[in-house]
Amino acid sequence: MRVLLVEDEPDLGKAIDRTLKHEKYIVDWAQDGCEAWEYLDSHWTQYNLAIFDWLLPGLSGLELLRRLRAKNSALPVLMLTAKDRMEDKVAGLDAGADDYLVKPFGMAELLARLRALQRRSPQIQPQQLQIGNLILDCGNRTACHLDKNGKNQIISLTNKEFQLLEYFMKHPNQIVTTDQIRNQLWEASADTFSNVVAAQVRLLRRKLESFGCANLIETVHGIGYRMKN
Repeated sequence: MRVLLVEDEPDLGKAIDRTLKHEKYIVDWAQDGCEAWEYLDSHWTQYNLAIFDWLLPGLSGLELLRRLRAKNSALPVLMLTAKDRMEDKVAGLDAGADDYLVKPFGMAELLARLRALQRRSPQIQPQQLQIGNLILDCGNRTACHLDKNGKNQIISLTNKEFQLLEYFMKHPNQIVTTDQIRNQLWEASADTFSNVVAAQVRLLRRKLESFGCANLIETVHGIGYRMKN
């Protein structure tokens, strides 16, 4: 699940960024409206959710919303603001916001509102994915293997391993390139080494194989990978 966070207050931005990453979201954090628009203008289809502060340097959150909706994007957007007057809320919702959260707020409420946006967004895929005996619960962020006795064995995955497996399982039998994986799973500002995708796939394969899920992820030489269904 990839989120664009647009927040210019450093302490609040760091707190939200840390909380979302702890919940296994992939986060791109922009600290002004112009930087955020660069992300959105070229990569808006890669995001599942967005969080916009209202008052930003460069472009305001309201202007970002208007530009985004002018592109006919249905990206769910949660607005953060200290503006609590009814007319301000109406202006934000009329500009295309899907929800509105007034500062100060608790991180538990922020996460609950994001979950609610996910549930009602047409962009969000089913909460549970299954390939063979491998089951991924996107809502609870758990992976398990169904053994021959019908019991679920929990597969312990790191945050990045879960994200990688989720991406593969959402694109079964499709060839996904190394660049597609890198762009989808790592923050735009991340300083990744050249074979980071290959290294992560190798680690994921080892864990799956230890549960009897061997040969699920196929290497397509010179291109990328494919998960066989």
